[in-house]
Amino acid sequence: MRAVLMRASGGPDVLYLGEYPTPTPGPGELLIRVRATSVNRADILQREGKYPPPPGASPILGLDVAGTVVALGPGVTGWQVGDRVLGLLEGGGYAEYAVLPAGMAMPIPDNLSFEEAAAIPEVFLTAYQALVWLGELQVGEQVLIHAGASGVGTAAIQLARRLGAKVHVTASAAKHEACRALGAETTIDYHREDFALRLLEASEGRGVNLILDFIGAPYLIPNLHCLASDGRIVLLATMGGSRVEPFDLRLLFAKRARLIASTLRNRSRDYKVRLTQEFAGRFLNDFAEGRLRPVIDRIYDWTEVAEAHRRMEANLNVGKIVLRVS
Repeated sequence: MRAVLMRASGGPDVLYLGEYPTPTPGPGELLIRVRATSVNRADILQREGKYPPPPGASPILGLDVAGTVVALGPGVTGWQVGDRVLGLLEGGGYAEYAVLPAGMAMPIPDNLSFEEAAAIPEVFLTAYQALVWLGELQVGEQVLIHAGASGVGTAAIQLARRLGAKVHVTASAAKHEACRALGAETTIDYHREDFALRLLEASEGRGVNLILDFIGAPYLIPNLHCLASDGRIVLLATMGGSRVEPFDLRLLFAKRARLIASTLRNRSRDYKVRLTQEFAGRFLNDFAEGRLRPVIDRIYDWTEVAEAHRRMEANLNVGKIVLRVS
């Protein structure tokens, strides 16, 4: 099969379209003819040699898949050859064929294209895990979502609104309108504004109950300052740095705060199956009925994968960058 491969670790120019053995579905797995995949921060880190795939996963980049079932592994029930599916991969999406555990496959709603479907799995499952499983977001609570215009950010805004929360976001000023269109009530320009001060004003001094953070060390103390009592911070990345300057741990005690760090890719398959099935049961129909939507920044042919990576690295995207696999 054709697949996007890497000459070595490095910049976008190490990516090229080459030949790779077609995978074979094992017990409980589906073989998918990939029609679309998407670009995630994890792909960039893996390309740079900073985020190796989990043991046993495909070394090919790509955590999202949308396509059609072409073969069933032993013991698979509930799916047929020809079914349109989307799902989260441990790797292998940048290829003509990929293997997907049957329990992690979701039917593509009839109203969505393959490109739209490929913009759902990684970001919506990450957002759902952070908001619901880890953040325990409740109706009427307030949530701050950093990087609100990112793929996970645009998914989290929509899910948080569906869960009955009031949403605040940080994003560059040019992306504020897109965040408000998705349901954000407060949009903060992190380049020019003190987000902690703005959040305390927007929440009438109470602070927010939950914060989703991708920035890391530089935001820890201001996050704590705008957190409500018994609030939770879910840390999903450290894009701004990982080493925290000395600070007073009593800030955590003063808020009775919970600081939770999480990844999704290296979770067990059973965990990801349960997460997928719970999310699908609660929210997949919302895509069919228009209450949720995948947010696509730009669609590239997979031969333009290097340019797609450059766009994400430059932080130009609002929502997902999708690759059409021809």
